[in-house]
Amino acid sequence: MNWEQLLSLKRFGDTEKRPRIAQDETRLGFEVDFDRIIFSSAFRSLQDKTQVIPLSETDFVHTRLTHSLEVSVVGRTLGRRVGKVLLERHPNLVELGYTFNDFGAIVAAASVTHDIGNPPFGHSGEKAIGEYFKTGKGAKYKDQLSAKEYQDLIDFEGNANGFKILTESREGISGGLRLSYATLGAFLKYPKESLPKKPTTHIVDKKYGFFQSEKEAFLDVIMELGMKPKSLENNSFYRHPLAYLVEAADDICYTIIDFEDGINLGLIDEEYALEYMSKLIHGINRDKYYALKYTKDRTAYLRAIAINSLIDEAVTIFLNNERAILNGDFGKSLLEKCKYEAQINDIINISVAKIYKSKEVIEKEVAGYRIIADLLDVFVTAVNNKFEGNHSNFDKLVLHLLPEEYQTETILLYQRIMQICSYVSRMSDSYAIRTHKKLTGNII
Repeated sequence: MNWEQLLSLKRFGDTEKRPRIAQDETRLGFEVDFDRIIFSSAFRSLQDKTQVIPLSETDFVHTRLTHSLEVSVVGRTLGRRVGKVLLERHPNLVELGYTFNDFGAIVAAASVTHDIGNPPFGHSGEKAIGEYFKTGKGAKYKDQLSAKEYQDLIDFEGNANGFKILTESREGISGGLRLSYATLGAFLKYPKESLPKKPTTHIVDKKYGFFQSEKEAFLDVIMELGMKPKSLENNSFYRHPLAYLVEAADDICYTIIDFEDGINLGLIDEEYALEYMSKLIHGINRDKYYALKYTKDRTAYLRAIAINSLIDEAVTIFLNNERAILNGDFGKSLLEKCKYEAQINDIINISVAKIYKSKEVIEKEVAGYRIIADLLDVFVTAVNNKFEGNHSNFDKLVLHLLPEEYQTETILLYQRIMQICSYVSRMSDSYAIRTHKKLTGNII
């Protein structure tokens, strides 16, 4: 892979090249990407989607929106610092007009979208959609779908749903948000389809990155960027290098900030903060730490220094392995290769035990499973009954609740089901609960 091609400013529908040197420096194309994302309805819904604690009643716990913004801030720093060195290594990019801010803008835009496809109720929402089609009432559709279409459903993936949101055309709007292909490439952490599932231990095979409904858009992006094929037969490719920085930004934030949330909620003892986060920090100023009166201020101090330390590590690892990354030979995440891997795993293990498996989280995730299964069943049944010409009066009423853009008539069962999955996945936690109450007669 080569950087000139990987930094493509092309957008869906372009018929001519967009040279970097011809860009308006007051509003660069990569910065336009960020603006379009921030103003999108899909991004706004993240303000009421779970990051750690579903439907938390406190005012300081992170949502998907605040988490995404913080990941973007870290991603921008990673991109700029890497970009500065890459421009020294590849002076041809300077001649073409690229600056280190371009790298920062691409990673920031891809980072702010990294969770845009996540359903309500956190990662349990993905599992709830998958299980509805694998072991729930949706299993009856298996024989009517191709193997890859069915795998898309039973392994419903937020990353693939995010790509759908960013690129999906609908009436009057072609190419979704029409982001630059460089940003879309950096977004694709798992540039492969749902089957075969985990064929190797390489990081790109951990999950998948697009649904069958977006295969054409995916291949268009991949070909423009010149991403190296891993298996053409299975539409599998090695990552855009900047996807490693997007992943690192997310890993850094959820490792440290989820841990911080757990401490502020009282789920983790504060003494763990100093014990574990100080292992990521060189030269902590203990006088300054103990001079801070409140727990949240002390943990915030540790969090800031720990994040900076991990940023240094990620930048160093990326630059030391640039050639391997461009060749597709770097098979792990950046933080899996860092010197703090053991300490990071210790923090994650505590977070799993004390936060992710806390009673409050599990109780709300259980409720989320039921809510999502019921929503899928009611809407999928209504849409299919209408297509088959035998929809009941209840189905007709239900379809009045379904926004018009999700009622596009198609003879393809897969497309009809995906429309409903897309609708449910874009719901905020609270909206999913309210809709469920209406459909089950608990509220008028």
